Amino acid sequence: MSIWPEERVIAPGEAEFDTVDMTVNIGPAHPATHGVFRMVLTVDGELVVGCEPYIGYLHRGLEKLSENNDYRQAMGYWDRTDYLAGMACEVAYCMAVEKLGGIEVPERAEYIRVIMAELSRLNSHFMFLGAFGQDVGSFGTTFTWAWRERERIYDLMEEVAGDRMFPTYIRPGGVSMDLPENFEARCRWVLESARKGIDDFDKLLTGNEIFVERCRDLSPITPERAIALGLTGPMIRATGLPWDLRRAEPYSVYPELDFDIPVGLQGDVFDRYWVRLAEMYQSVRIIEQCLDKMPQGLVLNPDLPKTLRIESGECYVRYEGTKGEYGVYGLARGGNKPYRMKLRSPSFCNLSGLQEMVVGTYLADAIIILGSLDIVLGEVDK
Repeated sequence: MSIWPEERVIAPGEAEFDTVDMTVNIGPAHPATHGVFRMVLTVDGELVVGCEPYIGYLHRGLEKLSENNDYRQAMGYWDRTDYLAGMACEVAYCMAVEKLGGIEVPERAEYIRVIMAELSRLNSHFMFLGAFGQDVGSFGTTFTWAWRERERIYDLMEEVAGDRMFPTYIRPGGVSMDLPENFEARCRWVLESARKGIDDFDKLLTGNEIFVERCRDLSPITPERAIALGLTGPMIRATGLPWDLRRAEPYSVYPELDFDIPVGLQGDVFDRYWVRLAEMYQSVRIIEQCLDKMPQGLVLNPDLPKTLRIESGECYVRYEGTKGEYGVYGLARGGNKPYRMKLRSPSFCNLSGLQEMVVGTYLADAIIILGSLDIVLGEVDK
């Protein structure tokens, strides 16, 4: 005898239960969000049908603080935006101030800036590789390896500037002090270690069947769509476009250096990983050339007054940061403080494509897609 009452018999083609979409809240404090970021996913079973990103948890008022401090004091706020590449952020900000004030930078200081910026790029990309390996799963080794190389880079930066993550070493008109006497030997040792570290990641991940299977053909973006979404940096180069501001709109001493622009094939998650890995080899190559060509001379413009004043001017500086186009807009109307100072955050712009990239994929893949954007929330929230 059936235990079900006769009225509970399901007719052919009739559903027993109605199904509803489920909301999955990821963040704002979650290892997969790479910072204080919240992503609310709507899922139908395991399939993502909606994605709503929430930002602003790390907002500190960078732009308004910069407008209420003099040109040198504001430096300490900018290296805390992309906090994995503080020196690069300092260079971008100083380039804007120098453009506003018509300030010249000694050649030796330009070479030092490029070295510090490319070391910052290495540091940032190492942390991407370490975290991304864990996002994909079963690659906890990557984070340990990344941390090893990161510490060596930070040790070198501390010897140069006296601080590791937030050195405030770059200055309008140059850098705060010359390099230590043993810098070249120490730097070459760090570069050799970094090159071996990149090789380790390449051997562990690039040809790994599980890694490739999870990343290849996942969330591809066309070049046209990448441009429409405002993607820059490794995100747009992964689509096959060789757009790099160090070549497209050369600045500093980059025109005198020889390096390649790695590009991907179809803009998928695997290409975003591979482009960053390949860029690291080019950063090592750039730094080695700077060490070979480093001229003697001053490291700071000697004609600058103790209090820097800029009468009037307006500028926008496009800088190839670790995440993409790090743009600084400045407006001066007299005095020792900028009237306006704005940041075009590459991570914020790259996040504009997150919803499109995630919808239609599986829940587990959404974590990998977010990791492939390599966002840093200090820069997103400003």
